[in-house]
Amino acid sequence: MTMALKYLIQKEFLQIRRNSFLPKLIVMFPIVIMCVMPWVMSMEVKNIVVDVVDNDRSTRSQQLVHSIEVSNYFIFNGQKPSYKAALAEIEKGKADVVLVIPQDFDKQLALGRQPQILIAANAVNGTKGSIGSAYLSQIVTAHTLPDHAALLSKVSTLLLYNKHQNYKFFMIPALFAIVMMLMTGFLPTLNIVGEKEAGTIEQINVTPVSKWAFILSKLIPYWLIALFVITVCLFLAWLVYGITPVGPVWLVYVLALLLALFFSSFGLIISNYSDTMQQAVFVMWFFIVCIMLLSGLFTPTRSMPQWAYATTYVNPMHYFIDAMRTIFIRGGSFANVAHQVFALLAIGLFMAAWAVQSYKKNS
Repeated sequence: MTMALKYLIQKEFLQIRRNSFLPKLIVMFPIVIMCVMPWVMSMEVKNIVVDVVDNDRSTRSQQLVHSIEVSNYFIFNGQKPSYKAALAEIEKGKADVVLVIPQDFDKQLALGRQPQILIAANAVNGTKGSIGSAYLSQIVTAHTLPDHAALLSKVSTLLLYNKHQNYKFFMIPALFAIVMMLMTGFLPTLNIVGEKEAGTIEQINVTPVSKWAFILSKLIPYWLIALFVITVCLFLAWLVYGITPVGPVWLVYVLALLLALFFSSFGLIISNYSDTMQQAVFVMWFFIVCIMLLSGLFTPTRSMPQWAYATTYVNPMHYFIDAMRTIFIRGGSFANVAHQVFALLAIGLFMAAWAVQSYKKNS
């Protein structure tokens, strides 16, 4: 079995090397993901276009307008003559938020009253609308309630771990999961079904090679590819962003191998049950999208409905991303991620056993 496994693994690497596209994909894919995605995959809301309707035209109202102009979160789109004109800008998609300052703004403040200021936001994009309104409300509150603003300034906030609130620290560990998922998931999915279409699977079926040896020969190359890909990702995270794991690096490799065990086994299962590459790709894509969106990659899992949150207990991406963020940001040790490691191991071994069982060898 050992010799047969050796030659089968050698065959897999020969097939990858002779493919003019796969070696380039294996090298370029992690480079593109790590160098491009952290800059664009940010949940921070900026560049909110604001129209202001100043019906007071007083010194205090102009101070409020100036505060909006100098904010890094807003793009000041100018002052409009009326609310109707500003609303027309929103309807045309040229503005996101409208701030209407009442005519008696300065007078109300002088009398110690709180003027009624209108903030109207385009909530087609709910996140941008709500967060943009919240940002604008903070600026307005600081000008209309100076005593309240002074009280807020005395509150001390202690940011743990990601002290500079750099979103890249949050996203880069998750991008490792995306690279691993696509590289060690889709390639095995196309493997056996590709041999079915080429007719080479029949030659394997008439040999005395066991099912375990055959499936292992399909899995091991992708585990080695996973080690290469995770090394490239770690190097680029350090070189481009200066981000390195605070915790032990060897744990990153352990988690990568366990995730690769799951996805490569899962890909082979789909490949075993599929008759064509098109069928295999569509089935794999369906599961990949579900696994990714329910993993907590983009949104907190606790924000999901209870029935959706229950799926995280069997979602390997959730365990991997949670553990990677613990190691990268919090500097967690093995004890801190032991739950995730054992969960990934259990799910991976189950899928590997299923991959062997689902392969039908007709000799």
